[in-house]
Amino acid sequence: MPFTTENAACAKCTFFDANSSAELGLCRYNPPISQPSGDTAGVWPKVEARDWCGHFEPAVAA
Repeated sequence: MPFTTENAACAKCTFFDANSSAELGLCRYNPPISQPSGDTAGVWPKVEARDWCGHFEPAVAA
């Protein structure tokens, strides 16, 4: 299948962690981004379901 931004969208990626909204989620490819304050937890990047990147791996149907 040729690469397109539709078939490689974040919503179809194994690293996409959907929030309660189907349009937003977290990218779990890399570890969380640390924060300047040592007492604040790191955060994962927020992405839109239609976003895409070069780390795409198709999600396996459960």
